Amino acid sequence: MNTIVIKIGTSSLTNSETGNLALSTISSLIETIINLRQQGHKIVLVSSGAVGVGCDLLGLPEKPRNISMKQAIAAIGQGRLMRIYDDLFSSLQQKIAQILLTKSELSRRSSYVNAYNTFQQLFRLGVVPIVNENDTTAVEELNFGDNDTLSALVASLIDADWLFILTDVDGLYLADPRNNPDTLPISSVERMEELEELQVQAGNSFSRRGTGGMITKIEAAKIATAAGVRTVITDGQVPTNVQKILNGESIGTQFEPQAQQVNARKNWIANVLVPAGQLYLDQGAVKAIYESGKSLLAAGITQVEGQFNSSDAVKLCNEEGKEIARGLVNYSNVELQKILGCRSKNIPDILGYAGAETVVHRNNLLITN
Repeated sequence: MNTIVIKIGTSSLTNSETGNLALSTISSLIETIINLRQQGHKIVLVSSGAVGVGCDLLGLPEKPRNISMKQAIAAIGQGRLMRIYDDLFSSLQQKIAQILLTKSELSRRSSYVNAYNTFQQLFRLGVVPIVNENDTTAVEELNFGDNDTLSALVASLIDADWLFILTDVDGLYLADPRNNPDTLPISSVERMEELEELQVQAGNSFSRRGTGGMITKIEAAKIATAAGVRTVITDGQVPTNVQKILNGESIGTQFEPQAQQVNARKNWIANVLVPAGQLYLDQGAVKAIYESGKSLLAAGITQVEGQFNSSDAVKLCNEEGKEIARGLVNYSNVELQKILGCRSKNIPDILGYAGAETVVHRNNLLITN
């Protein structure tokens, strides 16, 4: 049986004309989830909509830009949204649990591991977790930005087999089908580089109340497929497509898992942690990391930017400033300023104590470009 993450966006949960909840779509989604549960699959629902529901309750025509107002509206809408989910799931004797996450919480390794353990316990109890970003407490610099990214990180966290992103279009096209009705659909993506080769035009959000557009969905697919999760973008108004796709039908756009998969820890480093600084590397260090998969040594560092401590995340850049990787650093910025360009054997003499041989160990390093 599969572990499946289903993400549904605000544009699918609400009526585009009135802003009211699309109860028929929600009911179909819940019936689909119940059927999948009865087949033995483990299901996580990542649901947007708290801000949209809050706007509807307050009679607001669109989502506010002010973050404190957005957080207040999310607090109003989240309770109503969960009540609706609870009523509909309970009518079919399915228990649910609410999980609210922020990036700052998941940036702590202990919280990340605890989140994993919570999901596993809920699966054992036969409960469907319903996940949303904790808009009420997230700060702008430390939020996921959209639930597409959140769903991909959850899929990576729980080692899911499938990620379904339900949205207001039936898949990925070469251009926006609303503006270009003759554009061609893309049914399958085996390599993310294909999208650049096809010159896919992915716009931003089209919804007055949604957050992510097709760009965020492609980015989510990159995160998920790098972790070995097969990802599908399909029509959110037809949740039954999920079952059909699992049965082998070609619906929407399917992204194949990448050949070189990234474990959950490295996905956490690259996509959850907020980099606190940048290290600039010479050509030899870039080649050692990029081509040979080696750790970063102090000798290959030419410049240090930012203020950070040991175990913080940093960007690794080439001499032109282009990011090539991210990793957890073993020294603070103050220490690195003293030892950059030096051989590892000379570090104890320079610092006056024995530090790590590597600045960023390859086990804590992920190539991002």
